Amino acid sequence: MPLEPITSADGLTLDIRYATPDNLTGAPIYARPVALLVPEAAALLRRAVALAAPLGLRLVLFDAFRPIEAQWALWHALPDPEFISDPRKGGIHTRGVAVDLTLADAATGAALDMGTGFDAITARSHHGRTDIPAPAQRHRALLLGLMTAAGWDCYLKEWWHYQLFQPRRYPPLCANAAPEGPI
Repeated sequence: MPLEPITSADGLTLDIRYATPDNLTGAPIYARPVALLVPEAAALLRRAVALAAPLGLRLVLFDAFRPIEAQWALWHALPDPEFISDPRKGGIHTRGVAVDLTLADAATGAALDMGTGFDAITARSHHGRTDIPAPAQRHRALLLGLMTAAGWDCYLKEWWHYQLFQPRRYPPLCANAAPEGPI
């Protein structure tokens, strides 16, 4: 299955965190800040971008396809199955069917407060939290509404993670399956 590149030309902002030290490992995992998705997921992401735009919002993409080699790097840094998929079980990102993202004001580029940062390894990152400020609850609900209206499924323990329904119908992929990919 070929993977499609996602770029700023798709109407979103790329902030591929695993190509920087600003991630839970504290070191870059990716050699390049590249985002790839299977065509079905790419189409749904573009739909979410289109739904956000009239609201004055822009999606900010943190991650998409994650090669199995990168999944191992995350697992070695934090082997917590609540937040990091065990690579032996074939994570969802390794299939090119998941995205990690947030919302920003389209005019200013300022990220909306979501109550925690991306990849915050805490129960406060779960959807439906009432122990975060009300504006952050609204922002999470808005992101959830936009993504589900566009056809995505959510992961209830990470406000930033969305995936295709039935993601395991796609195989996990290594870096050599996507030479134009992040590794």
